[in-house]
This record gives sequence, structure tokens and C-alpha cells, in this order.
Amino acid sequence: MNEQEWMRNRQALAVGFKECQGIIGALGDETRQQILVALLEAERCGLRVGEITALTHLSRPAVSHHLKILRDARIITLRRAGTMNFYHIAPDIAQWAQFKQLVDRVYELVRQANLEGYLQDERDEKAQ
Repeated sequence: MNEQEWMRNRQALAVGFKECQGIIGALGDETRQQILVALLEAERCGLRVGEITALTHLSRPAVSHHLKILRDARIITLRRAGTMNFYHIAPDIAQWAQFKQLVDRVYELVRQANLEGYLQDERDEKAQ
């Protein structure tokens, strides 16, 4: 890969990371990852805060805090049914596609750099 291609790819990565900043930040926390998995495993009606609290063994305020971060990142959505609130995975496939494109781009750049000999395994350095 020539220098111009590397520069274009670096710029595209910078844009991709900026566009995916919300989802990356939200998914960077293990508790929010657990909540996401719980919502993915939930039935169609979604989960209420109390159910998420029981599944994650967190306090209600802690769960509410994490749900707000996930909602702000547009990863989950809220459906109200009377006085009950049900949380679901947001149906925004475009956001997930954008995140996947970023991960695919990083993978491809690392793969290419490895093929071209730019990357060394830590074990290789210790052996030298």
C-alpha cells in the first residue's frame, strides 16, 4: 500500500471513529455489554428496569444510568405501555452497519500492515 493510500485510509478511519464515537463509548463498559446481551436474549416485549436489575445484580439507579447512556447512543429504545417502560434493542440497522464498516476497515488495515511486514508480534520482539 503506498503512502497516499495509507493517508486516505487513516483519514477514513478518523471519520469512522468520530461517527461511531457514541456506540463505541457506550459498548466500552462491561455492564452495558451485559445489558445489551440481556436485551438481545429477551422476548419481543423487551425488559423493564426491575428485570434488568435482577439479571445484572445492579442497583436500580445504576441500571437507569447505564440505560440512559445506551439510549443516548441510540443502541436501545424505550416503549411505554401505560405506567410500564420496556427497553429494547433499537432497530437502527444503519448505525450497526456503520460500526461494522469501521471494524472491517480496521481489520483490513491491520491485515494489510501485517502482510507488508509493518507489524510484529510481541513474542517475535522478545525472541530477537
